[in-house]
Amino acid sequence: MAAAGPRWRALAPLVVLAFLLVAAEAWTGEIRGHVVCDVCGDAAIGPEDHVLEGAEVAVLCITKSGEVINYQAFTNSKGAYTVAETMPESDRWESCLARPISSFHQHCTRRGDTHSGVKFTYSKPSGNSHIVKTFLYKPANAPLYCS
Repeated sequence: MAAAGPRWRALAPLVVLAFLLVAAEAWTGEIRGHVVCDVCGDAAIGPEDHVLEGAEVAVLCITKSGEVINYQAFTNSKGAYTVAETMPESDRWESCLARPISSFHQHCTRRGDTHSGVKFTYSKPSGNSHIVKTFLYKPANAPLYCS
């Protein structure tokens, strides 16, 4: 057993170097955004508006190698969603499209944006996030105080 100690010490730098080389080739990307109920339907986020928990967002990305990857995310209690991926640098995201899919809120279910999605080039270095503009939903009928 004592002979294994010196052998391990001799191999340890090689193991660390191999780990660092593999880690250096990996790339991590993240896409984040929010979904909000635009209560008055005025396309501006104000004090009467609130975040939507459980709203569904789809994110479609094309990689440098031409692969199309489709992600599905749901907003948390703060109305935020996140999509993240770790992949080889040669396969990293090149461009993406984020779009709202549905809101399960009982009153705020109509898309408030005129756009069906947001296209963007993903040029962030590894470990950084791209923030997508906030998606809006509105109620079928705005409250009287909005008039």
